[in-house]
Amino acid sequence: MEIEVIEGDITQLQVDAIVNAANPTLLGGGGVDGAIHRAAGPGLLQECRDLPETAPGVRCPTGEARLTGGHALPARWVIHTVGPVWHGGHQGEPGLLAACYRNAMSLAAVHGVESIAFPAISCGVFGYPVELAVPIAVRTVRASSGGRPARVVFACFDAAMANRYRVMLAL
Repeated sequence: MEIEVIEGDITQLQVDAIVNAANPTLLGGGGVDGAIHRAAGPGLLQECRDLPETAPGVRCPTGEARLTGGHALPARWVIHTVGPVWHGGHQGEPGLLAACYRNAMSLAAVHGVESIAFPAISCGVFGYPVELAVPIAVRTVRASSGGRPARVVFACFDAAMANRYRVMLAL
């Protein structure tokens, strides 16, 4: 598996699938979630609305992943995953964050995805400390390798985040 780090807009990447750091409704929000919904267009929102709820208002529980089309995005697929909200690390947050990466990689493999891009799941408004999240992301992706996807991109919104991933990948 080839793993790379880029600084840039995940919605513009030429990959088979991008991962959306979503909220449980899958109906859009702020940060990367809002950016993906805006770039994909109204078809993505409609496809998400059509996904079955597992509980009232919940289409994707924390740690799980769902697949939709990419619509107007360059990526063919969007894999939505809901990261944990940080509550100090004592409410299962590390395991739930690892599950996001593991389940996204598994869903990608099942659908023949050759290249996938991840944002820093839970590191925005969900408040997960970057210094704790990056090692989980890298370790989980490396451990999930079953040959597919062959290329993994960590798409970072700024140079500081990109550097954290590069340092972790060098270990």
